[in-house]
Amino acid sequence: LLLVFFSDFTEMMRALGYPRLISMENFHMPNFMLVSEVLLWLVKRYEPQTDIPPDVETEQDRVFFIKAVAQFMATKAHIKLNTKKLYQADGYAVKELLKITSVLYGAMNTKGVERTDFSEEDSSKFKFDLGSKIADLKAARQLASEITSKGASLYDLLGKEVELREARTESIARPLEINEAEKVMKIAIDCVLEQVQKTKEMLNNVALDEASLEAKIEKRKLELERSQKRLQTLQSVRPAFMDEYEKIEEQLQKQYSMYLEKFRNLTYMEQLLDDHRRTEQEMFE
Repeated sequence: LLLVFFSDFTEMMRALGYPRLISMENFHMPNFMLVSEVLLWLVKRYEPQTDIPPDVETEQDRVFFIKAVAQFMATKAHIKLNTKKLYQADGYAVKELLKITSVLYGAMNTKGVERTDFSEEDSSKFKFDLGSKIADLKAARQLASEITSKGASLYDLLGKEVELREARTESIARPLEINEAEKVMKIAIDCVLEQVQKTKEMLNNVALDEASLEAKIEKRKLELERSQKRLQTLQSVRPAFMDEYEKIEEQLQKQYSMYLEKFRNLTYMEQLLDDHRRTEQEMFE
């Protein structure tokens, strides 16, 4: 049985484009490096953007790698893998690897690719990428969640059908009173006529509001023109005190320069005085 599994596995891997040749002798003894390489290659074929660490040097790294691959295939492809057999990395691991290769090989056949015996050169050229189907997978996942929610709401509504059926049957069996129906219809007609009258009044008021708004807009335009003319007049007139203001400003600038110079000198003299006092204190001590 393992020979049949291994024959199918090698044929599918060659058809999918695996760059190396796999023989039965590779799995006579546990070969974890080959199993991890094949697993990582299959995961990349299924979703190229996945991020699974390829480190398998230590025992802890190998356990983490197997768990990550198994979790990825369970969530993304709904494929349940036996982690114990994968960790053995012998002939029994081929049966688990065959679960993934069967899905990829079936997807390749649905796209119209014929099953042929590829040589090593042809298989290296063959690229099978599911990256283009990621959008479809996301849409299918979203539709599945919507179907689940709709099914739950439908289940709740069907649970209320027993009560609703009785109320519906009772309403249908109740005799229709002409006077009551006529009264309800008259009330509904009066409400509709009232709404129509209100709509007509609003349409009539629209013309009045439009004229009022146009008058306000014209008034605002005239005020804007007057304000602009006044602004231009004020900008062109030079105030009478402007000459005196400029002279005082010039004098103020000179006084400020003198103040800065005296302030710097005073600060410097105070620093010298502090140094002199410090020197005398040191000499006295």
